[in-house]
Amino acid sequence: MKHNNRSSKFKTTDTPTSSKPTVSFEGRYRFVTIAIFVVFLFSILIIQFYKIQVIEYEKWKSIAKSQHQTVIKEPFKRGVFYSNSSIKKGHPEKLQPFVVDVLKYHLFIDPMMIPEKVKKQVQTVFITSLELKEDISRHFNKKSRSRKITSWISARKKQEIENWWFKFARKNKIPKNAIFFVKDYQRSYPFGHMLGQVLHTVRENRDQKTHQAIPTGGLEMFFHKELKGKEGKKVILRSPRYELDSDLMQEPPIDGSDIYLTINHCVQAIAEEELAMGVKKVGAKGGFAVMMDPYTGEIWAIAQYPFFNPANYRNYYNDPALIRNTKNQAITDCFEPGSTMKPITIAIALKANEELIKQGKRPIFSPDEMMRCDLSKFPGRKQPLYDIRTHKYLNMYMAIQKSSNIYPARLVQKIIEELGASWYRQNLVEMFGFGNKTGIELPYENSGLVPTPGKTYANGIIEWSAPTPYSLAIGYNLTVNSIQMLRAYSVFANGGYLIKPTILRKIIRKDESIQISEKNYKQKQVLPPHIIAEIIQAMKYATKVGGSAPLADVPGFSEVGKTSTSEKIIGGKYSKTKHFSSFIGFVPAKDPKFVLFVGIDEPEKIYIPGLGTTHFGGTCAAPVFREISKRTLQYVGAKPDDPFGYSRKDPRYKAQMADWGTEVESLKEIYQKWNGKP
Repeated sequence: MKHNNRSSKFKTTDTPTSSKPTVSFEGRYRFVTIAIFVVFLFSILIIQFYKIQVIEYEKWKSIAKSQHQTVIKEPFKRGVFYSNSSIKKGHPEKLQPFVVDVLKYHLFIDPMMIPEKVKKQVQTVFITSLELKEDISRHFNKKSRSRKITSWISARKKQEIENWWFKFARKNKIPKNAIFFVKDYQRSYPFGHMLGQVLHTVRENRDQKTHQAIPTGGLEMFFHKELKGKEGKKVILRSPRYELDSDLMQEPPIDGSDIYLTINHCVQAIAEEELAMGVKKVGAKGGFAVMMDPYTGEIWAIAQYPFFNPANYRNYYNDPALIRNTKNQAITDCFEPGSTMKPITIAIALKANEELIKQGKRPIFSPDEMMRCDLSKFPGRKQPLYDIRTHKYLNMYMAIQKSSNIYPARLVQKIIEELGASWYRQNLVEMFGFGNKTGIELPYENSGLVPTPGKTYANGIIEWSAPTPYSLAIGYNLTVNSIQMLRAYSVFANGGYLIKPTILRKIIRKDESIQISEKNYKQKQVLPPHIIAEIIQAMKYATKVGGSAPLADVPGFSEVGKTSTSEKIIGGKYSKTKHFSSFIGFVPAKDPKFVLFVGIDEPEKIYIPGLGTTHFGGTCAAPVFREISKRTLQYVGAKPDDPFGYSRKDPRYKAQMADWGTEVESLKEIYQKWNGKP
């Protein structure tokens, strides 16, 4: 056997052998350094990712969105004012708005999507089509995704521009949403100037922070919180080169609440038309008329002339001569009521009778008794009071019929002597509400002024002096607004209750389906029925032959009312040529439909044949009262309560059968017997 002895040829040593390579210290150091550097770079990258993705998330998200998204506000509809069509008998209530929101559009462009070569051409088309006068080139040169070109474009004009643009954009390979329209709503007035001073409007430019409309006054201001809604959000997606889906609604808009008014549009139209004709006929500076339901306090009409058209509000506020026409003078302007205070004075005197009887004393007067009225001197007055026509003796009914100044002043003199000045003032305030705001839902109501014993004006002059009560008796030295006068006369009309005037029926919120109703009820009885009956009987003489206002006589109806012709203060003195003339009354005399106040500011003092001297309340305000009343009663379907009460020339007239005809003749006979003249 042959053995392999090759292994014997090699020498064996004691040094062990290994298959792994030997790594030097320098190699290991280089490897660790590189590894640390790589980890360091990777850590920086992670930190940068964290910074971008977490810390600066909102920043980069906003940049990304700005490149591809534009968030636009989706407009809401502001609440609507509705007429009260429920006052007409036998007719169902129909919704009739006084103001509506009309859909309009604002034109925007995306300058970055419009190629430079066509910008001039697009500008020219916009300027020509929209009749723009301002330079719009600056909008095209901005690095922006959204620039407004113009506002309040109609739907028809929008369609015209889109028809042109879509063809132009396709031809020039421009994304069609390089121009886009944003919806908005603009106030529109279907009746033009009707109720203008009451409604007012909102400015064209919205509040920059809230994006809400800015009211100019009136009901728009008073109910702004209820009328305003909440904007929605819509996302428009776009690319600098390609069109994307452009209609993603994020939040739907919420419309404002609707306001249902007590005012009726037909009655308002009647009042405005008759008032305008009456003011023009006597060459007056202006006037206003207010009508109210005496039982509920609901205002049916507030008319004012000259008119204010809310749609053209800029013209009024930019012209100092027209700003006055924007004021709701029925509540902002106070006046001295003059002779319309006389029935109120007599009512307080009748109450004084009852107060004295309770105290075991004699009453100060009787309505039927003869009172001396040719003596006109009163304590503290330098000048005597006088009547337009001298009357030696009058009773309460004659005093109202002839509108005597001396008779009510005599009554107040007795009231002061027996019960004191404070008692008299207290009843002016508490019984009839003078000196206090009515609380009607309109801004800037003037509370008026009733002088207070022991108090001084800002200039240091004492408010209540010795002659003050005699001035108050005939409607001077106190100021009122027309709503306060309606509230006071409603006490006579509704059986002795002081009510709260209102212009609001209900508020309806669309988003929550919540209905808020405001009902006004009789607050408190301030006069008993028998005193009311006496005052009504006295005032019925005023509108008949021999009274101060036969021109206020409403054909076919009985009516109650009183005239006033008060001198205005001009330059600190009472003017003999400038007057505020008025008439206030209600129809019919029993269960009246409404109380109506008509005020004529500064009528010309001229004589018109068949009418008389124009500055008197009986010749300028009374005819307006008659015409408004006549047409309103016909509109609401009221049945005549005086079928023989027409003018003497009317074949339907029968003196002995007409309301208050016999009473007028009887009073005439007594007057002639006392005074020896007709």
